[in-house]
Amino acid sequence: MRRWLQLIAFLAFSVGGGALIGSLNAPDDWYRHLAKPWFTPPGWLFAPVWTVLYVLIGVAGWRAWRSGSTPLLTAWFIQLGLNFLWPSIFFSAHSPLVALVVIVGLLAAVLVFLVRVKARDRVAFWCFVPYAVWVAFAALLNGSIVWLN
Repeated sequence: MRRWLQLIAFLAFSVGGGALIGSLNAPDDWYRHLAKPWFTPPGWLFAPVWTVLYVLIGVAGWRAWRSGSTPLLTAWFIQLGLNFLWPSIFFSAHSPLVALVVIVGLLAAVLVFLVRVKARDRVAFWCFVPYAVWVAFAALLNGSIVWLN
């Protein structure tokens, strides 16, 4: 029973935290008026994609917790902190260049987690693969917005 409560806590923290950060830093008129690349996804796509990703992030974090590996759990918390920081910088502070630095750091932290977890826990590894792909895409999108504006 205790392990399931821990899983629920990790899911609540990642999904709930992501939803809270997203609602506090929603795109505004500034974002709508930016020049964006042709490959920018439609706005409606972000919430369902991030919901699935936050569930996967929560599962991976729970598995890192259960592994007892401090370096692995540290990597997980660092990536989540950068993940939660990015929308505030991009959407609220209107600073795409600083946000680009943060998202590149986020991608590095995600890759560090993947390297650390690969030999230890295949489930946690595969939970992070779609996240790594999405963050790489988001970094490209962020960089393109910096370039175009």
